[in-house]
Amino acid sequence: MQEHIQHPIFKTLSHVADELKLETYVIGGFVRDIILDRPSKDIDIVCVGSGIELAKAVAKKLQIKQVSVFKNFGTAMISYQGWEVEFVGARKESYDRGSRKPLVENGTLEDDQNRRDFSINAMAICLNNNRFGVLVDPFDGLQDCENKILRTPLDSKITFSDDPLRMMRAIRFATQLNFHIEEDTYNALSSEKERITIISQERITDELNKIILSPTPSIGFKHLFDTGLLNYFFPEMVKLYGVDIRNGLGHKDNFYHTLQVLDNICPNTNNLWLRWAAILHDIAKPPTKRFDPKHGWTFHGHEDRGARMVPEIFKKLRLPLDSKMKYVQKLVRLHLRPIALVKETVTDSAVRRLLFESGEDVDDLMTLCSADITTKNDKKLKRYKKNFILVEEKIKEVEEKDHLRNWQPPISGEDIMKTFGIGPSKEVGQLKNAIKEAILEGEISNQGTEARDFMLELGEKLGLTIN
Repeated sequence: MQEHIQHPIFKTLSHVADELKLETYVIGGFVRDIILDRPSKDIDIVCVGSGIELAKAVAKKLQIKQVSVFKNFGTAMISYQGWEVEFVGARKESYDRGSRKPLVENGTLEDDQNRRDFSINAMAICLNNNRFGVLVDPFDGLQDCENKILRTPLDSKITFSDDPLRMMRAIRFATQLNFHIEEDTYNALSSEKERITIISQERITDELNKIILSPTPSIGFKHLFDTGLLNYFFPEMVKLYGVDIRNGLGHKDNFYHTLQVLDNICPNTNNLWLRWAAILHDIAKPPTKRFDPKHGWTFHGHEDRGARMVPEIFKKLRLPLDSKMKYVQKLVRLHLRPIALVKETVTDSAVRRLLFESGEDVDDLMTLCSADITTKNDKKLKRYKKNFILVEEKIKEVEEKDHLRNWQPPISGEDIMKTFGIGPSKEVGQLKNAIKEAILEGEISNQGTEARDFMLELGEKLGLTIN
């Protein structure tokens, strides 16, 4: 392991630890990541003694003025040349069933490793000079890294019951690392799932977002669904599951369709909120599902109903209720529009309206809609993709000509009132809307002169006189 800790910061840590006569190790995620060849700049240091004392001494040696100390947790942190180094004293923990906050007391390295969530996060590398680079791996974490297995060091039920957030972390690590969850550990996720209710929604959502940002988020969502955890904090998504059959006619399973759309979009974007739009694009299919004997299953209006559900879901999941929520809401509301254009002759008017409503987010909308094409029929898939390219080309052509992205009307309400010498009134709204419709229909260009002439002509018909 010595080759992985050759950066000068580890030599400094070693020297200071020996000076203070503190048994000291780098532990946890940093060790795991160097074994898995994943880049990491976060170093967790554990010592048998005071982590705060060690942090201050290391900071002094490196001439670092700022040391962040968290006395209540017995931890300290320093930043050095892009590295974030956190220090803590070795400890052992015991839990009360009503809380995930442990009773903490000083302990040995063995105590500290016993309290770790997974074997791959319990490995430690000694930094003291006499054992520098020696791996301490009591739970065979190295072997689990090689075999891509995730398991708890001790009894999984106790591990998850003590701190139920570890259940979310188990699924998050399995998703990020593409690891298999060991059988007993997996079974404990199901048996202890109800314990997730003592965890704050903010912490659950933080782990959920990390799952969503992983390369293949469907892995995590399938685990959340299969273990029953998902139903405790995101029942709206669980309701997408299943296929109803009537008169021999069924519909696709919208849960697995949603996961396919989410996976489809991931190679094209790391935008968390665009990925959330993929998750929520069909969220209103269950409440809008109807069976028509002539046409089979329908989900009329699910895009509008889904857009109305977005604020409620964001609020419950403690996601931001700001422009990010409105962005997701817009994409959910508009997600059928480009697909509809694929299925019919693409008119300039339809494209103008799409550009007008989507604005600066039109490219993200097209990314979402392309991901939404999940047919297993190769002929249909090729045809949809080909038509989709035509729609993208048409959007580019119309945008270059009409400049409707992030559109602002060439004639404002104030212009209308000033021109005709009137105050706020029904006529002002009629004129504004008529000008917008004329531009979107291509009757006039998106230019001030044509729009003004149109306004004057229509104003005359409404009995208005120029001021």
